Amino acid sequence: MLVLGIETSCDETGVAVYDSDRGLLAHTLYSQVKLHADYGGVVPELASRDHIRKILPLLDEVLESAGVLKQDLDGIAYTAGPGLMGALMVGGAMATALGFALDIPVVGVHHMEAHLLAPMLENNPPDFPFVALLVSGGHTQLVSVASIGDYELLGESLDDAAGEAFDKTAKMLDLDYPGGPVLAKLAEQGEIERFTFPRPMTDRPGLDFSFSGLKTFTRNLIDKHRGNDVLPDDQTIADICAGFQEAVVDTLVIKCKRAAIASGIKTLVIAGGVSANTRLRHKLEVVLKEEGVEVFYARHEFCTDNGAMIAYAGCQRLLAGQSNPLSISATPRWPLDQLSQPSSTDVLKESI
Repeated sequence: MLVLGIETSCDETGVAVYDSDRGLLAHTLYSQVKLHADYGGVVPELASRDHIRKILPLLDEVLESAGVLKQDLDGIAYTAGPGLMGALMVGGAMATALGFALDIPVVGVHHMEAHLLAPMLENNPPDFPFVALLVSGGHTQLVSVASIGDYELLGESLDDAAGEAFDKTAKMLDLDYPGGPVLAKLAEQGEIERFTFPRPMTDRPGLDFSFSGLKTFTRNLIDKHRGNDVLPDDQTIADICAGFQEAVVDTLVIKCKRAAIASGIKTLVIAGGVSANTRLRHKLEVVLKEEGVEVFYARHEFCTDNGAMIAYAGCQRLLAGQSNPLSISATPRWPLDQLSQPSSTDVLKESI
C-alpha cells in the first residue's frame, strides 16, 4: 500500500510517501522556526497561514522525489490531533480534498501515536510489547504498548511537559528560540555538579511527573545570581543549563526504570522532540542496560514532527481497513488512551 502522510499539527509542515512493501520512499519538512522566533513562541494564526503557503509545493516535491504520481497513491494519512486547530484543519482539508479527487481512503492519525511508532521506521525496530516514554513540548507520558492501538497510560506530567520546561527555562535565560535545543547545547559547556537541583516526585512511588517546581527553583537560582537586573555571567548560565538538564534527565530515567521493572517489559521506546536529547539517550541506555532493558528511538530527523511518522502510522491503520468519512477531522485535545485498537491485527503485524 502506497500512502501519503501529511503533518501540520503545529509549526512544521511535513509530507512523506511510505510504501508498505518498500518502506519510506521520500519525505520533506519545512520548519517555521524563523517565522515565530520574533514572538518567542508559536503564533497559531501565522502557523496556519504558513502551512497553506507551503503544503502544495512540498507535496509536489515529495511525489517527485519518490518517483510516484498522485494517481499511484492508495491512501492518505494526516494528523488529526492533538495540535493547533487551524493548523490541523490545513492538513485535514488537503488530505480530504485529495482523497475525494482520487477516490482513495483517508485516515486521521493521532500525532502522539505517530511519534510512538516512529522508531518502526528504523532498520532495527522494536517488537511489541514495549514501554514508551513520549516526551515533547506538549507531552510527557509513560505508556504501556501491547500493540498498535492497545495503549495503557502509566504516568504523565501533572503540569508542564519536559520540553515545555526546557523552553520556559531557556526563555528565563534569554536564549534564542527555540530554547530547548539551545539550552541543551549550552549544558555541554557547564558544570553539572555546581548547583544542586531537585529531582521532582522521585522521592515517592508512582510514575507521574511534575516539572513546575523545578522551573521555579531554576528561576530563583537565576535571580540569586543576577547583578543589577543583568543575567548571570556566561559560565554560570552554562552551569545552570547543565544542572537543569541533568535534573530533568534523571527524573525521566528514574521513572522509566520504575516502569520497566513494574511491567517486566524489557523494551523501552523514547519518542517525541526531547527524545533527540543526547544526554537523555545516553543515561537511559546506561541505566536500563543494568536492568536488561533495550532502548529504541528514531533517528534525530524523525524525533520532531514529520510526515514520515504520519505516513507510517496511517498506513498501519489503512491496512487494517480503517478510514475516515468524507469530512475533516481535527481534535486539538485527544488523549492517547482513547484510540481504538484495529481489528485486523494480523494484517498489521505482517506489514511491520
